[in-house]
Order: sequence, then structure tokens, then C-alpha cells
Amino acid sequence: MFGKLFGRDAERPAADPHALAVPRRKNGVYPLRALGDTRVLALVEAADAGEWEAVKAALAPFDLGRDHQVLGELAVLDGVQDWIGRAVEEDEEHRATALLISGARHISWGWEARTAARAVHVTQEQWRVFHERLHIAEEQLLEAAELRPEWVTPWRQLLTSGRGMSLGPAVNETRFDAGLRRDPLDLEIHTERLAQLQPRWGGEPGQALAFARDALARAPQGHSLGCVIAMAHIEEWVESDRGDCLETPEIQAELREAADHSILHPAYVWRPGWQHDFNMFAMALSLADERHTVRRVFRTLDGAYTEWPWTFFADPEKEFARRHRRA
Repeated sequence: MFGKLFGRDAERPAADPHALAVPRRKNGVYPLRALGDTRVLALVEAADAGEWEAVKAALAPFDLGRDHQVLGELAVLDGVQDWIGRAVEEDEEHRATALLISGARHISWGWEARTAARAVHVTQEQWRVFHERLHIAEEQLLEAAELRPEWVTPWRQLLTSGRGMSLGPAVNETRFDAGLRRDPLDLEIHTERLAQLQPRWGGEPGQALAFARDALARAPQGHSLGCVIAMAHIEEWVESDRGDCLETPEIQAELREAADHSILHPAYVWRPGWQHDFNMFAMALSLADERHTVRRVFRTLDGAYTEWPWTFFADPEKEFARRHRRA
């Protein structure tokens, strides 16, 4: 069912009937579209057309209350904000789903208004729109969480809006705990909490890395939660004044072990968007100048690029392509 890679036994996803055809590569690289899945593409196309009934039908294979990546495909889609409000008001049966989509979109839309500029360079008007959209998101996501108390995705989104609105440690910790009660091993809950623990968001130096190591210790073999170690080291690199801060034998070994424990383990589950997990390790391992495992990760990706976490570079896709060639 699975093929062999090189060096050690490493698995590749089996032939997937829902996999999108790989487009023509540019410099050996292509941006991942719709999580590489035909069903997700149908969902995105329905949302892009503003067809709520078609969106609901396309959501059937997915659990939007737990699948952050599928929700993320809708959150970043420009134009969703123009029609999703009608679904919230008119579709009582699916109100929670519409609230969740609208809340997630308003967070992304808010950050679009704020831009990625440093806070000192954000204008008063940008701040106003940013907070206005995040305030709407907060109200909608809290209602969605109340309507569907088993869902974890509203709490991950509320962690993001709470960080953007500077609601403080007590609120952030409460929301993180709420997410953990619904899924103690949820990767995105952990990576968003990891971001909050960075010094630039009020955390203490070393706090985020200790948090990531504790999470990995709880993760079963083959679980994507191991990616939290990759993101922790990427965040350490972002915080550092030294571009080579990860180039130590200890960090290289820790990243290798985390990859073997998670994405390169035979128990790893190949779900739509698995390339996001591999891109996190590809970036972390390449920043650490690790030479063995990074090749396995890039070869498994086979050129599939995801914007996150490469957005920390000025030209994310170009940087991915350069490091892909080097590996």
C-alpha cells in the first residue's frame, strides 16, 4: 500500500482517488491548492460562487468542527464575507456552521486590513477595521461554540482573535484549556498557543520551546502534534537576531527525532493537507542546516509548497524553491 523512500523506511501516501492532479511545476515547485483534494476544491469553488446550498453539500465528507485546514480554506477566501451573513440569519438548522465560517473569515479579513506590518507602522484606520472585524468574529465564534460545544475549531480561532485583540493571558489560557478539553492532542490549538508564548506576544524566552517539548512528550507515535517542535524552533529563529541560531547538533537531533516520531512514522495519517505538516519540518530542518532528514521531507513533498510557515521570508515561494533544490 505504501512505497519505500530512501535511506530508511519512510512512507508515502497511497494512491488517493481524491488527490488533485499535480500542476506543472515552476523550478520544481508548485503551490498546494485546496489541500490537494478534489473534494476540498469543490467546496472552495462553491464558496467562491457564494452558493450556500452547494457549500453545505460539499462539506459532507468533512467535520468542520474539528478540521482546521478545511475551515482555513474558507477563511482565506475573499468574498465569503459578502454572503455568509445571510446564511447565518436565514439557515437556522446550520447556523452554527455558518457562524463558524463567518467568524473564521472575519479574523482572516481583519488581518488583511491590519497587514503584516509591525505594529508601529499600522495606521489608526487599519487598527480600527482590524478590531471591528475581530469583534464580529469573537461574537460569532462564541455563539458557534455554545451551539456546538463539542467543536474544537471555534476555540482555535478564538485564540487567534484573542491574540490580535490583546485580551490577555487569563483569556488566552481559558480558551486554550477549552480547546484541550475537546481534543488534548490538537496540533493547531498547540501551535496557536505556541505563538502566544513568544516574547513578541508577551511570553518569556524559552517558555514556548518548553511548552512544545511537553506537548511532544504526550503525542503518540505518528501523530501530527510532533510538528509543534518544528514550529517552536521556527519561532525561536524568528525571535533571534542570528540567522544561524538553529544550526547546532542538539537542535538538528531534536528535529530529526520529532520528525521520526510524527510525520515520518509508519502510523502517520495521510489526510488532505498533509503537506502543511511536511512544510513545517522542511523549513525547520533547513534552517537548522540538517542534511539527512530534510532530504526525506523535501522528497516526500515532491515540490508541494504551502505558504505557511514560509511567510516569515520576504519571498516565501522562492525561499522554499531554493531550499528544496539545495536538499
